[in-house]
Amino acid sequence: MMITAIGTYAAGAGALAALVVKGRTRLALSRAKHPSLTGHVRMARRVASLIPFYDFDEDRFFNSDGATPDVVARRRDGFQRLADTYRTRFPRTVALGDETRDGLSDLQFTSAYRVPFQYSRLVRRHLASGVFLVSSAGVTVTDLDGNVLYDLTGSYGVNLLGYDFYKECIDEGAARVRDLGPVLGAYHPVVAENVARLRRLSGQDEVSFHMSGTEAVMQAVRLARYHTGRSHLVRFAGAYHGWWGDVQPGIGNPATERETYTLSEMSERTLHVLRTRRNIACVLVNPLQALHPNAPAPADSSLVDSGRRGGFDRAAYAEWLRQLRAVCTERGIPLIFDEVFVGFRLAEGGAQDYFGVKADLVTYGKTLGGGLPIGVLCGRHDLMRRFRDDRPADVCFARGTFNSHPYVMGTLDAFLRRLATPEVQALYDGLDGRWNMRAEELNRRLDEAGLPVRVANLSTIWTVLYTRPSRYNWMLQYYLKAEGLALSWVGTGRLIFSLNYTDADFAAVADRFVAAARAMERDGWWSGPATTDKMIRRQILKEMLRRRLGRERAPAASA
Repeated sequence: MMITAIGTYAAGAGALAALVVKGRTRLALSRAKHPSLTGHVRMARRVASLIPFYDFDEDRFFNSDGATPDVVARRRDGFQRLADTYRTRFPRTVALGDETRDGLSDLQFTSAYRVPFQYSRLVRRHLASGVFLVSSAGVTVTDLDGNVLYDLTGSYGVNLLGYDFYKECIDEGAARVRDLGPVLGAYHPVVAENVARLRRLSGQDEVSFHMSGTEAVMQAVRLARYHTGRSHLVRFAGAYHGWWGDVQPGIGNPATERETYTLSEMSERTLHVLRTRRNIACVLVNPLQALHPNAPAPADSSLVDSGRRGGFDRAAYAEWLRQLRAVCTERGIPLIFDEVFVGFRLAEGGAQDYFGVKADLVTYGKTLGGGLPIGVLCGRHDLMRRFRDDRPADVCFARGTFNSHPYVMGTLDAFLRRLATPEVQALYDGLDGRWNMRAEELNRRLDEAGLPVRVANLSTIWTVLYTRPSRYNWMLQYYLKAEGLALSWVGTGRLIFSLNYTDADFAAVADRFVAAARAMERDGWWSGPATTDKMIRRQILKEMLRRRLGRERAPAASA
């Protein structure tokens, strides 16, 4: 009996000890998450499902912050002037957008999410400017109505070296592979040259080609799981790696994540998790997050107050990457750099070169294709191998019909050849200093004019920040468009410059930027009652609760 009792006590103690260890491990994981909805993806999904739709009628549209009657009158007059400008300047472009929208789901989405949803209906009705363009030249684009605008969209990051540069790449590439045409499966000889150059630029052993940056990231994660035999990937709060499920858990993904840890970047607690957990297959880093660690990609649709933050500390982020590299090496965890956005933008050798940290796998896309769609994965021999010599049926399959398409390979070749020319190399000389100085000069002008706007930048990637609490900061994108600056659908959250902007080009952009901010200040959008960002968020929460409880009016019909 005594032996049985001792055995029972021992088993119980062992079980209790196991529970304690498991609890500590779980607690460490929870503490490594960023203390925001961005860091808690399941909670973010739950919160998103509870947010009710409501929108403002015309009176509330201009007075959602409790502004005085004279400020409301200034806003009405300013909005009317802006609407008249748009109606006069963009009629054909807007008409084609209206004609196409019902059949193009992408356009429906971007149109609906340019501004906070409470204001969207009136904005879409009166400030539509269209999305169709007919030509590009230098650093400008031209719409159907003949409006020439300075381009700050960067084609989502594709346009690094200027649209004329990419037109020439496409022409050269097409000419080189025209005799083969669209033959798939076999390779055009230009592929061999591309592989050699990419191995040199990336510092990696092998290369595989894909049809998009998203696919390249998918393959990197898949190979990491295949070779480590582990299940979970680690991504960082706010980082974007494409729209497939494992790397975009939470809002926007209808599936529940099961093998993804979303942890806090630049955190010792995260390093502890990496050191102690045994199921981590890889760590995925998007170096673009250096501009806004642990925050999602900024967009004006979520600009409900002036709480957007941004700022780049190169030394601090480089030190974080070095610590991450050391822990991954220690634990045998593949470190993946997702350079689909920043590759070749920060330096010729990408973020690895720029921060002085080598990854195990690196993905590229965007600008690399010479203007055509592409994804590229470069990595170590042992991680890139898709089969096992001793187990022939154990493979990691990945093959796309249009991978290594001859025309894409031709334009890639043209891009890489031009990248090595003295003219392009000169653009990298003093790159950070040149663009930091431009940002500082614009901030100085905004400060001297007493305007509550600033910019923060990671080289040629900029975001606009607001220094005075306001619910109407998202209006600035429409004043910028009226001044001749083209922005993407995320508005002032991200401005992307091509490297071929001259000092004169940038001076013209800065003049227009300051003029737009002055007009917005004149029209009273930053003249609401004295308040704080916290008070604004509390006000919005009350609006949502009233709607949930049925005390807010029913939503108006969509325009």
